[in-house]
Amino acid sequence: MVSSDWTEPGMRTKREEEARRDAVRRTPGTGCDLTRQSKLSSTEPQTRDGRSSHRPTAISSRLCARCLPLSSSATATKYSLFHAFLPPYPFPCRCSMPPRPKRLVGQPLLYAISVFASLGVFLFGYDQGVMSGVITGPYFRQYFHEPGPIAVGTMVAVLEVGAFITSIAAGRIGDSIGRRGTLFSGAVVFAIGGAIQTFTPGFWVMVLGRVISGLGVGLLSTIVPIYQSEISPPDHRGALACMEFTGNIFGYASSVWIDYFCSFLDSHLSWRVPLFIQCVIGAILAAGSLVMPESPRWLIDVDRDEEGMRVIADLHGGDPEDLLAKAEFQEIKDRVIFERESGEGRTYANMWKRYKRRVLLAMSSQAFAQLNGINVISYYAPRVFEEAGWIGRDALLMTGINAIIYILSTLPPWILVDRWGRRSILLSGAVVMALSLGLTGWWMYIDVPETPRAVVVCVIVFNAAFGYSWGPIPWLYPPEIMPLTVRAKGVSLSTATNWLFNFIVGEMTPELQVLIGWRLYPMHGFFCVCSFILVYFLYPETKGVPLEEMDAVFGEEELEERLEEEESERASLMSRRSSRSRQSHTRVPGSSDRGIVSRLMGRNKRGSYEPIRDSDE
Repeated sequence: MVSSDWTEPGMRTKREEEARRDAVRRTPGTGCDLTRQSKLSSTEPQTRDGRSSHRPTAISSRLCARCLPLSSSATATKYSLFHAFLPPYPFPCRCSMPPRPKRLVGQPLLYAISVFASLGVFLFGYDQGVMSGVITGPYFRQYFHEPGPIAVGTMVAVLEVGAFITSIAAGRIGDSIGRRGTLFSGAVVFAIGGAIQTFTPGFWVMVLGRVISGLGVGLLSTIVPIYQSEISPPDHRGALACMEFTGNIFGYASSVWIDYFCSFLDSHLSWRVPLFIQCVIGAILAAGSLVMPESPRWLIDVDRDEEGMRVIADLHGGDPEDLLAKAEFQEIKDRVIFERESGEGRTYANMWKRYKRRVLLAMSSQAFAQLNGINVISYYAPRVFEEAGWIGRDALLMTGINAIIYILSTLPPWILVDRWGRRSILLSGAVVMALSLGLTGWWMYIDVPETPRAVVVCVIVFNAAFGYSWGPIPWLYPPEIMPLTVRAKGVSLSTATNWLFNFIVGEMTPELQVLIGWRLYPMHGFFCVCSFILVYFLYPETKGVPLEEMDAVFGEEELEERLEEEESERASLMSRRSSRSRQSHTRVPGSSDRGIVSRLMGRNKRGSYEPIRDSDE
């Protein structure tokens, strides 16, 4: 019988091993020392045939001589023959590593924030689509006494009135109470408006509810893109913004299918239930916004540096000593200090004077996103399909199928936007949209038996092209190109432009469908051509450019604009003195060669952005 103290050659006895464990337990300090571990190992464990018995395992390779005896009894028993003799490894033991944070950090935190913040634009998309199915329902039309085209257009488009008002104010609100506070306020206001719509006793109360919901939508549609851009790294900023837009289209598609399934209810619940769901989602967003981190750039801008550094560290993995996190914090802080010392004002007037070109580009992107015809489809899709020959519930079904494809079309930009760039996507989308709208009008004009199916195909292709191009990019581009000091105000102007043209298109579409019929669609196709020309000649590429380095894209042209303004002021002053002084006035080279549009937008020869290299410093 073998003694319990027996061990293989080269191995210690159990008593020696227990004594060694006690000594290790009494060793002061909290971390593991792999040098000490190697000193404790006098010989490598051998088997009876003389070969090494050490086999690296997931557990043994991560535990040192101190940690393994203190681990679970099953682990200690399994590795009792060699746990004291582990050779030193190039990586530290688990006990010397910093403890893993129990909260979300790094990319999981970044994507969790992005997905949840997308509820804000989900509500916007839901509210866009929910009325398209509700206004065609028999119980809805009966309840509101068969409203005419003007009443329906007002009921649908009045949402944009409220959104326009708060989108202008959202700049000041976002700078005052922060991005997270604005998100909470928008969600609460939206939920209140949804409740009024659900329990409305008549037409004008419904209009009031739509206006109040619009107030919430204006706050959400302005602050979510700003918040998204300020927490995103440059190489993921485009993808996360496109993910946000997918949330918008998912909201639209959800409302369409909810309208379709509720159309089977033989009561007024067929339109009240879809409207009530707005309240539920708004309440969820309001509750969740209370636990979301604040934008680190806003925190640093208001001198809450410690909180800003903590958020940046969490986005980089949770380690406050991370060098990349410290570098990003310092870059943002330096930019804030520079803008303060330069005396740059934060008013709308100063923003327009210094960043006129950026403001116009941001506003034009949102204007053409609406003029390109998307709301003719999203607000009135069932009517478009009815006009093409699909009647009643079949029109709702076609709208739902179109919405699913619409969602799928928003997925490719997640990958393409940070590879192809913003310009390429906008240009290709404008071409496909123009062709689709032109063909839609042509099929309605010839009115043949194949027209219903052909129109469905054209509308689906149009929506898919918009979903991967002019849908997400106009929400990504303005927050990218505006500097931190006036970002909220600049984005608020671009968003207000969106809602202004949204209202114009939504209000005029029912009347235009009656007055000009099929010509409505080629008309919006013409605007697609105009948007192509605008992007090709005037929009710079922002792919991969950090927000704090966006001046490198616009800097030379903005400097030229300021020189031209100073020249104009000097010329005006000199003209009051003498014509001779006017003639001797020095001109800026090349300024006279530019057209009025180029001079307004700041167009000039420019190269693509190149980051500063260490060798250039």
